[in-house]
Amino acid sequence: MLKNSIFFKKVEFSTITSYAYRINDEVQSGEIGYYHLFNTSLPLIEESLEFIKKQDHVRNIILIGMGGSSCGVKALKDMLLNQKSKDKELFILDNTSTYSLFSVLEKLNLEESLFLITSKTGSTIEVVSLFKLIIDYFKIEISNLKKYFVFITDENSKLHQEGENLGIKSFFIPSNVGGRFSVLSAVGIVPLCFCGYDVKALLEGAKACFDDFFIHKKEEILQKAYHYCTHKNANINVLFSYDDVFKGFNEWYIQLIAESLGKKQGYKRIGLTPIALIGARDQHSFLQLIMDGPKNKTITFLKVKDNEKSPIIPDIHFKFLDSLSNKVNLHDLLNAQCDTTMHALISENLSVDVIEMEKLDAWHAGYLMYYYELFASACGIMLGINTYNQPGVEVGKLILKNILKS
Repeated sequence: MLKNSIFFKKVEFSTITSYAYRINDEVQSGEIGYYHLFNTSLPLIEESLEFIKKQDHVRNIILIGMGGSSCGVKALKDMLLNQKSKDKELFILDNTSTYSLFSVLEKLNLEESLFLITSKTGSTIEVVSLFKLIIDYFKIEISNLKKYFVFITDENSKLHQEGENLGIKSFFIPSNVGGRFSVLSAVGIVPLCFCGYDVKALLEGAKACFDDFFIHKKEEILQKAYHYCTHKNANINVLFSYDDVFKGFNEWYIQLIAESLGKKQGYKRIGLTPIALIGARDQHSFLQLIMDGPKNKTITFLKVKDNEKSPIIPDIHFKFLDSLSNKVNLHDLLNAQCDTTMHALISENLSVDVIEMEKLDAWHAGYLMYYYELFASACGIMLGINTYNQPGVEVGKLILKNILKS
């Protein structure tokens, strides 16, 4: 299970009831499709498995995408480590970096590779550029592209139309699902199915979170969103994730919160600024600022209760070195560092909550991703903004196109 403990004063539920009604209205309207992906994505599992079953030669799955088309998949790949049934490696290219591009391509045998070109709009310039570079690198004939490429996009997008023209298989993202909320759509389902991850458990975890929020009326997400969005002094939320497996998740969290909540409201600029840290490493850097610097931050701790593969620290004694951690499980030491840091911040009267996962598997990963999507939606409603657009990003895209045309 996943437990969210709150260490700040809750408000009476009547204070946040109207927000609960409004998020229910979003669900019922059907306009925001991510709410229903734990159901609507189920047919994708069979479609993906049926497709990859015919690709016995494929050993490398390479996802090419930007932002919402890659961050969520990277998060799940990191969290699930090697919890997959197929002997296929997943690579992710998510930047127009020469170093990253060639560091991946140089490892690949083309005849054992399948490239997933992922763009919701079908016109993401970085993705299209990488697509062309891959074709040129391997000297692939245009008539043979269908052997090596799959498209993941909106139906009838330019990418889909090009796929029809080239005979390339396309998997579709629902039109009412935004990019940064799309991890449980074809964006994540297809590559994870191809590699043999337990995608059904992932969707079941997301459904469990939906049920806890909408059916069992658990209020932690609403309480947390209300407190963090109305805090008089703190407009920065620090996610302190305790384990290196959360590096990808931290990136996804930053994109989700920053792009969803950083908006203009008339002449007013509002938002909740996300910062993501990894414990215990960042206790030796950023923690000093949180403890003794401006009290303009709220802090969420993320930890995993059990790790069966964690080693025991040997009972070795030295003359000058302490033996405090001898015979302690390494993961238990990590969690003890999380708990002590959390209590230190609570003693400074900072607003803190902790998310504790029983273990790290597909079910818990699906629950966690859906939890944060709900949190972003709740915050957007409370801030009175459109959570699902990104006008500031679109301005930059337009300027880039004008520069390239000149």
